[in-house]
Amino acid sequence: MLHSDDPVLAPISGAEHRKIGGIEVETVRVGAARVKRMVYPPGFRWSTNIKPIVGTDFCMHAHVGFLARGQISVQYADGCTVKLTAPAVVAIEPEHDAWVVGDAPAVLIEFDFGNATVDRMGMPDAHRHG
Repeated sequence: MLHSDDPVLAPISGAEHRKIGGIEVETVRVGAARVKRMVYPPGFRWSTNIKPIVGTDFCMHAHVGFLARGQISVQYADGCTVKLTAPAVVAIEPEHDAWVVGDAPAVLIEFDFGNATVDRMGMPDAHRHG
């Protein structure tokens, strides 16, 4: 899916590349953090494509970054749903399902600290209404 003629999808020099559940992920470590480009294909849904791999009811990771392309809907465990449309800064708390909306891939540039993302970014450990 990655294309060298499109800067948003061009291979990243020095990045670790992997594919999981249909997502193309390129990761570069920067100090204690990771910068990741995640390309979600049309039709992707976390509960369909990733849940069978990780075995949890919801995605338990926080996602912080910039949605560069596409649309994503996020539904939290409490039923609250948020639709994100590029360009958008995103902060998604743990305990969610998410899926690509429409026929185009979604491209998320994400900044994380692995399992310490919630603490390091000062985020809640789950979605809460204020």
